Amino acid sequence: MAESTGTGGVTNESSEANAPLDDAEMPLADHIEEMIKRLGVVLVAMALVSGVVFLVADDLINFIWYSLLPGSAQLCPDAPADVAACPRVYDPLGLILARLKVSTLAGFVVALPLFVYETYAFMRPGLYPRERRYYIAAVPTSLVLAVVGVGFAFLVVLPVIFTYFLSYSEAAANIAFGLTETFGLMTLLMGFFALVFQIPLFVMLAIMMGITTRAWLANKRLYFWGTFIGIAFLFSPDPTGMAPIIVAATMITLFEGTLLLLRWTGSD
Repeated sequence: MAESTGTGGVTNESSEANAPLDDAEMPLADHIEEMIKRLGVVLVAMALVSGVVFLVADDLINFIWYSLLPGSAQLCPDAPADVAACPRVYDPLGLILARLKVSTLAGFVVALPLFVYETYAFMRPGLYPRERRYYIAAVPTSLVLAVVGVGFAFLVVLPVIFTYFLSYSEAAANIAFGLTETFGLMTLLMGFFALVFQIPLFVMLAIMMGITTRAWLANKRLYFWGTFIGIAFLFSPDPTGMAPIIVAATMITLFEGTLLLLRWTGSD
């Protein structure tokens, strides 16, 4: 039965319907234990996907390598020294490490939406029904954005970077690509862009759940720009500066594009 107020008999039925239904106090130790278990689920799922992909890692390595560095896949096993696109292995574990990197990338992409879901499940008892709907919708959206991020890195960013590398190196030295270092750069940037493309999701989710507002984010944009630039240069393995510049520009574009979309639709 709805409870009446003392002034005009107005019921609180609507507010009760929107209240968190499962909110209850829990000891801090129980919260920490649950959080660790949910993170464990994400890590186990990532490890399982990585293990499955590891079985076909050689095919993925060849596909990624020869898509970004065109060369003759049939010639490369017995290639002469002037075939620059062929991968070189300079240590006994080079191929194993490349397999681990590509399989870990696949596991990471799958783990991103699972991480979003597990955070939702962790916070679900304290969320309002509207917030729960937003969070559930964010799970498939996270996977789509991760795949788009990997595709953007694979189709746009990495070809630009390797074209730049070749353009300033060809006149000064004979080029040979080491498998471990080169493939490490490829997989790191693809994984990084899978994470970077989550920015619109995080911004919109924070606004929809009332954590912040579009106006506040717009007023503090320079702080976010500085953070994006710092992260790009801190975690990029490219000493020439080309990769960090592209990463930082992409992060700022995604952030500003999300704010522009929210302003255009009138959502705050």
